[in-house]
Amino acid sequence: MPNEPNPHLDRIHIEQLEISTRIGVPEQERAAPQRLTVSISFWPDQQTRDVADNIHKAVNYSAVAEETKSFVRDQSVSLVETLADRLAAHLLRTFAIQKVTVELRKFPLQDAKYVSATVTRTASVG
Repeated sequence: MPNEPNPHLDRIHIEQLEISTRIGVPEQERAAPQRLTVSISFWPDQQTRDVADNIHKAVNYSAVAEETKSFVRDQSVSLVETLADRLAAHLLRTFAIQKVTVELRKFPLQDAKYVSATVTRTASVG
């Protein structure tokens, strides 16, 4: 596909960023904020060799993490899939990245380690 990012581009990854927000379908689940973890992989517009060890040319992963925490805390949705999709779209609009994968985990089931939704989105060209 012509609009797909080059598979050899550099990737930055943030693993299991912890955030609390209101999410869930039943009202009792949404009554109090619950713990989520978010893992994010993103492919910056600039490759590492092009940023010349200069943070002002790079996508600052600390800023991505802070923006993610702020965005997720401000949401109130029913589905983990919806939140993952909205976060991915927000990160693409906010940062100089061409592709992002977001995995959002929540911990609602006593007999399961977690429930997750993973989405991959690519920036629009044009």
